[in-house]
Amino acid sequence: MSPSENDSKIPGLRGVRTTSLFRAVNPELFIKPNKPVMVLGLVSITLCVGYLGYLHAVKENSQELYEVTDSEGERYMRRKSSKWD
Repeated sequence: MSPSENDSKIPGLRGVRTTSLFRAVNPELFIKPNKPVMVLGLVSITLCVGYLGYLHAVKENSQELYEVTDSEGERYMRRKSSKWD
């Protein structure tokens, strides 16, 4: 069996002749997918994004309200704002 026949049976880039530098820079092209690690990463990213969303929602809801009386004597509730808003 010649080397070219042997290389054609390996799927993807694992059968292609490349340099060590190329393999070191692009390991994702040569490593077989690891499903448990992918699931762990997906769950971790989802939890991080969910936590950031939760923190944003809590901050939006915790803005303090105070009572304001306008020049006509009407009272209404207003959120505190900073001079940067």
